[in-house]
Amino acid sequence: MTQDELKKAVGEAALAYVPEGEIIGVGTGSTANYFIDGLGAMRDRIKGAVASSEASAKRLAALGIRLYDLNEIEEMPVYVDGADEIDAAFCMIKGGGAALTREKIVSSVARRFVCIADASKKVDVLGRFPLPVEVIPLARAQAARALAALGGRPVWREGVVTDNGNIILDVHGLHITDPVKMESDINQIVGVVCNGLFARRSAEVLLLGTPDGVRTFNR
Repeated sequence: MTQDELKKAVGEAALAYVPEGEIIGVGTGSTANYFIDGLGAMRDRIKGAVASSEASAKRLAALGIRLYDLNEIEEMPVYVDGADEIDAAFCMIKGGGAALTREKIVSSVARRFVCIADASKKVDVLGRFPLPVEVIPLARAQAARALAALGGRPVWREGVVTDNGNIILDVHGLHITDPVKMESDINQIVGVVCNGLFARRSAEVLLLGTPDGVRTFNR
């Protein structure tokens, strides 16, 4: 199976976790897009969705799925999204699509986070994929110095502006053995809005696309 076929398989498998008559949290990215497309086929069986990015919102709306503002929602049963890396404890690196802050906000009100990923995203230690950090533009250089002091090599993702109007620093060369501490340490840097470590709120379910089919793991 190709990587796209694996992504499609896990996106469709995640539909089994969507309860009828509810509002669903929806992630961002190529794998999440397959879930969104599948969700379109059952749009009459759900109340609607909260999107974690403008791109996902447009895709959902085009399929006739009603969109809700997160400020209208106290709790959702499930949030479905992909990951750039995920470890054995279901801690993740996310943000390759620059939507990490909204993804973290939307997932925080879901009772269950279902991560959908192909097998290449499963790692023993996080950090091979550069860690995205959303930063207020004024703080770009100062935040980069602070991230370098933590042992990483921050690179400005030039030409990319987040849905929140900020920039992304991708931190290369990290070997993240304590994701919870690293997530907290980076968030304490002045000017950092959010970072792509999802460790304090990790996934509960991992649907992993493999050549032998979709494997399900529960935390």
